[in-house]
Parts: sequence; C-alpha cells; structure tokens
Amino acid sequence: MIEILKAILFGIVEGITEWLPISSTGHMILLNDFINLNVSDEFYKLFEVVIQLGAILAVVIMYFKTICPIGFGKTKKETNKTLNLWGKIIVACLPAAVIGILFDDWLDEHLYNSIVVSLMLIIYGIIFIIVESKRIGKRTTKDLDKITYKQAIGIGAFQLLSLIPGTSRSGATIIGGLILGLERSIAAEFTFFLAIPVMVGASLLKLLKYILDVGFIFQSSEVILLLVGCLVAFIVSILIIKFLMNYIRKHDFKVFGYYRIVLGIIVLLYFALIN
Repeated sequence: MIEILKAILFGIVEGITEWLPISSTGHMILLNDFINLNVSDEFYKLFEVVIQLGAILAVVIMYFKTICPIGFGKTKKETNKTLNLWGKIIVACLPAAVIGILFDDWLDEHLYNSIVVSLMLIIYGIIFIIVESKRIGKRTTKDLDKITYKQAIGIGAFQLLSLIPGTSRSGATIIGGLILGLERSIAAEFTFFLAIPVMVGASLLKLLKYILDVGFIFQSSEVILLLVGCLVAFIVSILIIKFLMNYIRKHDFKVFGYYRIVLGIIVLLYFALIN
C-alpha cells in the first residue's frame, strides 16, 4: 500500500509538471531523492518514463478531433490541414529524437543529478521572465495551421535544450514558440502535440532497454505501480491542461519563471547543506 501511495504521488507530480513549463524530469529526479520507490534501479528508470504515457493519453483524448485526420465530418481540406500539422510535428521532433537516441546513456550518466536540475531551473526561469517582460517575438501566429515549417524546425531546435534535465521540454518549446512568433495558446498547444511522438518514442526506447537488460519479466506489484502511475498522471494531466489553457488566455508565463528560480535556489541550498 505504501508503494502504491508513492506511485500516486509520482503520478500527480508527472501530471502537473509535464505540461507546466517547470520541468517534469527535474521534479521527478528531485522527488526520487526524497521518496524512493522500493523497486530496482532498472525498473524505476522505466517507471518514470512510462507513466508519461498516461499524460500523453490525456492530450490525445482532449485534442483527438484536432490531431485525427479522418472522421468528425472533416472535409478534404480539413484533413489536409491535419496531415500538414503532423508534418510540422514530425519535423520539429526529429532533432531531439536523433540526439536523444544517440546520447541517451551519456545524458543519464552525466546530467541526471540535482545540481544540473537546479541550475537549469534557475537559468530557464530567468529566460522565461526576460522573454515575457521584453515581449521577444512578434506573436503573430494565432492558429495552428498558420505555423510554418520554418517555425516548426526552429521549435525543434529549441526542444534539443530539453535533453538537459531541469530545462523542461514544454518550457523549451514554449520559449521557442514565443520567440519565433507563436501566440501563447498556440505555442502551448503545439508543445502538447510535440509530446506525443517524443514521449511514446522515449517510452518504447526505455522499455526496449529494460527488456534487453532484464528480460520481459515484471512482478505483479510492478505492473500495478505502472498502471497506478499512468492512471493518476492521466487524470491530473486533464485538469492541468485545462487550467493552463485558461490561465494563459489572461496571463503570461512569468509566474512559472519565478517558481523555477525559487525552487532551483531552494534545492541548491538544500543539497549544499546536507553535503
């Protein structure tokens, strides 16, 4: 029961931080420093990635009409628009996918620690405040279908930054979207869609590594933890996505920048004191 409660907590943190630009990976690393699941290191690495599928399912369900090219009475023109959107999503995902696959083990070994997370929280918190305060970017793209391939490629380049834990995938792509001219809500929605192939691919990669290292062997308790984490992440993600889209219609992203800076400083001080 204690492990299930821990899985619920991890699911809550995943569901909140995956979509807010405050770094889900960073928060999961920090949470794991304080609360450890009683599982093997190999399974935990799989767990923290696979529960993201619950968060992704929330996006798929909430935006299914937008991202599904067929059905819903769509005309040929509307179907072509959806396919064109997927072309931009794929183009934007390629840089991070290629680099992530090539350097996944190196990143895990060298950058997944509290110091790197703290510094990235602070640095990108400052960047968020500057981008919003100076209103960098013309913000003239107000519809998903108006996003250009040039903008998509640029956002994909920004997504590369998220390979460093603590940066935040959503944070990096939202910053990129704002700078490249996307209106806040469009930058957020495009970020949601980019997460679908990125997280599905990352989950499959982690699952493959787990099978190669351990085999396709799961204890019933491990399966339960995965299901609980995914379900909680799914439910929380729906609530958070609705909150974020309502929030940014009237507010900017600076509050998330301040949050990142405060959290980063607290974590740096904490680990400085205990060491």
